[in-house]
Formats: sequence, C-alpha cells, structure tokens
Amino acid sequence: MGSSKKRCSWPGSDDLMVAYHDIEWGVPLHDDRKLFECLILDAFQAGLSWRTILNKRENFRTAFDGFDAERIARYRKPKIERLLKDAGIVRNRMKVEATVANAKAFLKAQEEHGSFDSYIWQFVNGTPKQNRWRSLKQVPASTPESDRMSKDLKDRGFKFVGATTCYAFMQATGMVNDHLVTCFQYDQLKRKR
Repeated sequence: MGSSKKRCSWPGSDDLMVAYHDIEWGVPLHDDRKLFECLILDAFQAGLSWRTILNKRENFRTAFDGFDAERIARYRKPKIERLLKDAGIVRNRMKVEATVANAKAFLKAQEEHGSFDSYIWQFVNGTPKQNRWRSLKQVPASTPESDRMSKDLKDRGFKFVGATTCYAFMQATGMVNDHLVTCFQYDQLKRKR
C-alpha cells in the first residue's frame, strides 16, 4: 500500500485500514445508498473499533441486501432473527432493529428533501469543512455541526446517531476534512472541494 506516503497514523499497518484511509475516508460522498451504508456502519461501530466493522463490511453488505433502504424498511421479525444468527456481522439486536428504523427514517428524509444527500449535507452548507489538524489529539469527538445533525436525525426517528457517531460519519463521508495536514490526502481532498 505505498508505505512511502505520509499518512494519518490511525490506519496503522493493516492493509484494509490503509486502503480505506487512502481511497475512501474523507472523500466527499454524495451517493444516497453509500451515505446510508456509512450511517448504518457507523451506528454498528458504536462501542467497537472501526477495524472490526471494516473487516465485516462485505458481510454487512450481503446480510443487509446491499444497504437497499427500501428492502431494509420492509424487514420483519423472521429476517431480523436470521440476521441475529449471522456470525459475519455484529449480532446486536438493538442495532439490527435500529437499522430497520433508520431505513424508514432515511426514506422519509429522501422524500422530503429530494435526496438524503441534500438533507445531510445541509449541516455543512453543502461544502466540506477544511480542518487543519497537526495531531490526532486535536481532532474532536464531536462538533456543533455533529450535535445539530444528531439532534435532527433523532427527531426524525433515527437511532444510534449520537453526536460522536455523527462526527465519525461526517469524517468518513468527507463532510469534514480531518486528514492531518501532514497526510498526503489532506491537500488532495482540499482541492476536491
């Protein structure tokens, strides 16, 4: 994975984490299905490491019908029970049931705003916020924007969307550029605004 590149330290030497950092994390995302996937995976991450979720991501995609919100919104008890027996995902009843509730809330937000993308990007006025962190210690766990997003999502019926989860979602989807200024991705993403 090109060890000569200067990057953020959090991926460590794990090839999957490095690839995720180099290709996906922090890149502005505007595809509704992918935004939904990120929101759900960040909810499943609560209390766990991102490495755990990333290693199971393909299993999640299969188990949750490619994160098709319309299909997930129709899940009933038999499907939920099958998911809770699937060792390839995180088997947490509250999070699985929250995924169904989140799919329903997601579809309503899409309908109301024309797309989930239009709705969710309003929290940064449609433009990625460019931070200038020099150390991981400087990166906050939440911000006023993620606090507002969390409150609004909860008011709409979303679950497992606390301010910290929302900020992780904002980082992952490029709503904020939290690559360290010393990371090769920082300038590349700054140019992609």
